[in-house]
Amino acid sequence: MKPGDKLFDKIDSAIMGCKVGVAVFSPRYCDSYFCLHELALFMESKKKVIPIFCDIKPSQLRVVENGQCPPEKLPKFRLALEQAKNTVGLTFDSSKGNLADVVTSAANIVINSLIEIENEKHSMHRSKTPFLAN
Repeated sequence: MKPGDKLFDKIDSAIMGCKVGVAVFSPRYCDSYFCLHELALFMESKKKVIPIFCDIKPSQLRVVENGQCPPEKLPKFRLALEQAKNTVGLTFDSSKGNLADVVTSAANIVINSLIEIENEKHSMHRSKTPFLAN
């Protein structure tokens, strides 16, 4: 991005153009309007999301009314968060783990997910192609 770019326009178009997302949940994740906006957009667009729970358990994540988010957005943010909490993800405890290991695991999962998506796309394309009779 460059100065003068509209932040949400760039973020939204990037999310719509990607195939897999990674959401890194921290204890303060739900305090951020931007994080919740991005998560909601991923979930609404039915993108595959790989959650990484850093120093927090999925059950601890909650959208709260803290004045950071417009009240009309809260239901959609809560729904997206519930969907993410019910998605198998990775966990990281900074007091015990090595962040590099989690990053490597996440990268491998994203790569494998992209391969699966491409394979599904090709097999769907083949199933729609009619067979030619000799």
